[in-house]
Amino acid sequence: MNADAVSTEDPSSPPTVPSTVVWCCGRPYVLEGRPGRARWMGTDYRGRPESLTSADLQRRGWSHRRAS
Repeated sequence: MNADAVSTEDPSSPPTVPSTVVWCCGRPYVLEGRPGRARWMGTDYRGRPESLTSADLQRRGWSHRRAS
């Protein structure tokens, strides 16, 4: 059986490893692992701190690479 064929993680879901960086809406977000609940931290369009959930990232669209 091919290991690539059996995947337990949904590729459309954001990663779950703390300190992972993803891009959303042209800005980087870092996964902060907190006991009980992790959150994605980045900045809004004005440079203010912004916290997103994994569901927020999925809804807005995210990627592992910065869009050019």
